[in-house]
Amino acid sequence: MQYAKLGKSGMNVSRLCLGTMNFGPITDEKEAFRIMDTALDAGINFFDTANVYGWGENSGLTESIIGRWFQQGGGRRERVVLATKVYGQMNDKLDGPNDEQGLSSYIIRRHLDASLKRLQTDHIELYQMHHVDRGVSWNELWGAFELAVSQGKIGYVGSSNFAGWDIAVAQGEAKARGFFGLVSEQHKYSLTCRLPELEVLPAAQSLGLGVIPWSPLDGGLLGRNALLKIKGSRSGGDTDRIEQHKAQLEQFASLCQELGEPQDTVALAWLLANPAVTAPIIGPRTLEQFESSLRALEVTLDGPTLQRLDEIFPGPGGAAPKAYAW
Repeated sequence: MQYAKLGKSGMNVSRLCLGTMNFGPITDEKEAFRIMDTALDAGINFFDTANVYGWGENSGLTESIIGRWFQQGGGRRERVVLATKVYGQMNDKLDGPNDEQGLSSYIIRRHLDASLKRLQTDHIELYQMHHVDRGVSWNELWGAFELAVSQGKIGYVGSSNFAGWDIAVAQGEAKARGFFGLVSEQHKYSLTCRLPELEVLPAAQSLGLGVIPWSPLDGGLLGRNALLKIKGSRSGGDTDRIEQHKAQLEQFASLCQELGEPQDTVALAWLLANPAVTAPIIGPRTLEQFESSLRALEVTLDGPTLQRLDEIFPGPGGAAPKAYAW
C-alpha cells in the first residue's frame, strides 16, 4: 500500500480512501464487515463516512455499522484513520429550529457527540464540514472546533464542497487565531468533472490541504460497465447521461483497451497522478468491487496517455486566471 501525509498534517493515510456511503442502504452489514476487514488487510487505513449516511429516517446507520465493526476488536479501531462529517439534518430532531442542518456551534457539539456514540469510539481523526455554511461566522466555527480538539474528541478538521475562496478565508481566520486550520478538502473531482482545477485544487495546494476526491468515477459513468448499460450497475439506469457523454466514453473505452486496463482503474490512476490529490474515495458495494479498485495503485500513466485523456476529457485549461485570461 502507498501512503501520503494528509495535507500539512503529520498523519499518514492510504492513497485510496474507503468510502462507506453504501453500507446499510445497499450493502448489508455482513458484507460491509468483509469489505472493511479486507481493506485493513490490504493496508487501507483511511475510512470515510458521514453522520447522515443511511439517509432519511435511517441516518446514522452507516456510522453504527462501523461502530459495531470496531467493537469486534483485533486492533480494528487502532489501525483506522477515521473520518466523518457534520452538516446534514439528522432523523433525531429534538429541539425544533436549532436542530436543522448547518454548522452552528450547537449543531457541531451535539452531532459530534452523537457520531462518537454511534461509532463507539472516543475520538475521530478527521472531522469534516460536509458543506460550506456561509451563515455561520468563522469565529463561531473555529471556536467549536478548537474546543473539540482540546477535548481530544477530534484530531484534525477538514472541509468538503468548499469553493477556493472559502478555503482561503477559513485558513486566514484560523491563522489569525493561532489555530491549525483545515488539513483537507473533500471535493467532487474526476475526468468528467474538472472545474476544481480552476480554483479549488490550487487553493488547497497553496494552503496545505490534501484533496480527497469524491465520486471519482462520476456515479459509475467512468466505470467499466457504463457503455454496457447493465441493469443494476450504478450507471446502468442513467441512460441520459451515458448518451450525453457517449462519444467521450467510447474514446475512453478504446484507450483503456489499448492500455489493457478497465475504465475505472484508469480513472482512479489519473487522479492518483495529480500531486494535489491525497486519496480518491472508493465506494464499493461489494467485496469484488473493492478488490478491483486496488489495481489503480499499480498503474502509472505515462505522458502521452495523460495527454490523450486531456483530449478526451478537456479540463478548464489550468488554474485561474490563466485558464481564461492572459
